[in-house]
Amino acid sequence: MTDLPKETRLRNIPPGIWALGFVSMLMDISSEMIHSLLPVFLVSVLGASAFTVGLIEGVAESAALIVKVFSGTLSDYLGRRKMLAVIGYGLGALSKPLFAIATSAGMVLTARFVDRIGKGVRGAPRDALVADIAPPGVRGAAYGLRQSLDTVGAFTGPLLAVGLMLLWADDFRAVFWVAIIPGVLAVALLFFGVQEPARHPREKPVNPIHWREIKRLSGAYWWVVAIGAIFTLARFSEAFLVLRAQQGGLPMAWVPLVLVAMNLVYAASAYPFGKLSDSMSHTKLLTLGLIVLMVADLVLAYAQSWGVVFVGVALWGLHMGMTQGLLATMVADTAPADLRGSAFGFFNLLSGLTMLVASALAGLLWDRLGPAFTFHAGALFCALALATVVLKRWGVRAST
Repeated sequence: MTDLPKETRLRNIPPGIWALGFVSMLMDISSEMIHSLLPVFLVSVLGASAFTVGLIEGVAESAALIVKVFSGTLSDYLGRRKMLAVIGYGLGALSKPLFAIATSAGMVLTARFVDRIGKGVRGAPRDALVADIAPPGVRGAAYGLRQSLDTVGAFTGPLLAVGLMLLWADDFRAVFWVAIIPGVLAVALLFFGVQEPARHPREKPVNPIHWREIKRLSGAYWWVVAIGAIFTLARFSEAFLVLRAQQGGLPMAWVPLVLVAMNLVYAASAYPFGKLSDSMSHTKLLTLGLIVLMVADLVLAYAQSWGVVFVGVALWGLHMGMTQGLLATMVADTAPADLRGSAFGFFNLLSGLTMLVASALAGLLWDRLGPAFTFHAGALFCALALATVVLKRWGVRAST
């Protein structure tokens, strides 16, 4: 952590961070209009199983996270990040029509794969660009602000989906077509509205994934990578939150409200907790976030109605607000400035592999043993991550 003024104010955050936040917001509106309906669309319209839903989500999300290692490394090698971010957001926008014309789970997988490849291409360069633009003293607040604006889009999109589903009598495809508009606006805002700061290029570009460069990443960084991977096992795809609410009796048109509730809490908490991470022990805050996720999993495991499901969903959103910006800050703080893109890429590579395992396992448990077992498994992985954090803290104390 860095020394900070007592008050970190929004006006201290550079305009480029705000612009990146609004870019994320627009793309999330576009994506969540589709993703908030996609699990139900797959199950009720295309006849897919919960395992298929989990596999699609796992493959798509893990692909996004794995691609980040290459895009992050490339952004370090080129010394430029915005170009890759524009390409990534452009792929996200181009994928949206594929959902509207999908007639099988395979076509949905293709659309989801293209969409998440775009997310992977833009993710690490964008996260590194935030660190490049924001001064160290407000870095946690900057990540929290970008995440908050991103999450505003994540609950606005499902709200729009609910309204359009009610207006158009559960016409999934019509909603998917409308989702194209904010995606295109996001690409335009990034291209015209974000100025990448000048960087001092090396005399000769260096391969960031050369062993000599990788050795510059500290043990503290690799610990963050490990805890992030275990965290991902505990936090499988949010598609299962949507399916849980539908199982609890929530009408189809109202199912997107699950993600609205989660993201309202997420958006409201991301900036305050991001700001708090600039002055509070990162491991303490991470521990609290893990405890909240464990409680959320247990509530969802035992929920008998959609009302109780919403309590678990709100707790899930709170843990996201507490931890997602925090993990990004921890990566940025433990990596050399010229290797931040690669550092975010490696972090997301391992997280991507564990996301595939987690979502496939969640779907398998759902189909074979029931929804409660899916969330019990999540709570178990939370306990494992929590034990890892506690042991790390004890190890640090013992060595001092």
